[in-house]
Amino acid sequence: MIRQAKIDDLPCIMDIVQKTIKEMRNYNNTQWDETYPQASNFATDIEKGELFAVDRDSRLAGFICINRVEPLEYNELPWSQDCLALVIHRMAVDTNCRGNGVGTELLAHAECLASQAQINYLKTDTNSLNTNAQKLFERCGYRRVGAMNFLGKETPFYCYEKSINI
Repeated sequence: MIRQAKIDDLPCIMDIVQKTIKEMRNYNNTQWDETYPQASNFATDIEKGELFAVDRDSRLAGFICINRVEPLEYNELPWSQDCLALVIHRMAVDTNCRGNGVGTELLAHAECLASQAQINYLKTDTNSLNTNAQKLFERCGYRRVGAMNFLGKETPFYCYEKSINI
């Protein structure tokens, strides 16, 4: 079950972030590193009510930030709709909990929030080297829109969209 993340979750969130950074380095993905994301990013997400967590076996298994904030770089992409969207940021699943539907559950929660807000459109992005995230997005019905340069990273980010029925 998905719940609002709490400040008390920050140590577990940052543990997942560190595991994710270590895993990303194994395939030269610098999407996340020592400078981003920071605990302060997640604390702000929590304060705004935009960070959600899923627990498995009484421990935090994953998280997702969902809001309406679109990076300026999104303006250059050929999105299929020009309307209000919910945007997925800072999503990760604990490396020990992969393959158990946590990522799918987090993305389903984004759709649920969108539906409740009468928004039928979702957007997200991931580094072009993050094939795990790309496969998850595509498996959950997201369509790749294009690529953008982002955050000064060497490799492009792929952007995805999904329309839902509300």
